[in-house]
Amino acid sequence: QVQLVESGGGLAQAGGSLRLSCAASGSISSTYPMGWYRQAPGKLRELVAVIGSTGTTNYAQGRFTISRDNAKNTVYLQMNSLKPEDTAAYYCNTVPAGLGNVHWGKGTLVTVSS
Repeated sequence: QVQLVESGGGLAQAGGSLRLSCAASGSISSTYPMGWYRQAPGKLRELVAVIGSTGTTNYAQGRFTISRDNAKNTVYLQMNSLKPEDTAAYYCNTVPAGLGNVHWGKGTLVTVSS
């Protein structure tokens, strides 16, 4: 199994930026799409950004930029112009989740103050 470790979260002010990282404990096939998900308190986990094997990206939030370094088995999420509604725990995984026996990590908490 492959474990994921997310980092880079913290407290930010509205309008600020954060860069999240997600490192895998093992190798994840570069053919798998990777995504960042988030879960706010009391809400379902939602997918916010996807990057395909060829680098094609898709976003639910235009303020976010996803990237990947296959050699390092790492995925990044640059978040700009943060809003209080971006407050959530952020996770990465394959899209759909669980491909290649990839397990959810503990996530990284992002808190945006107004």
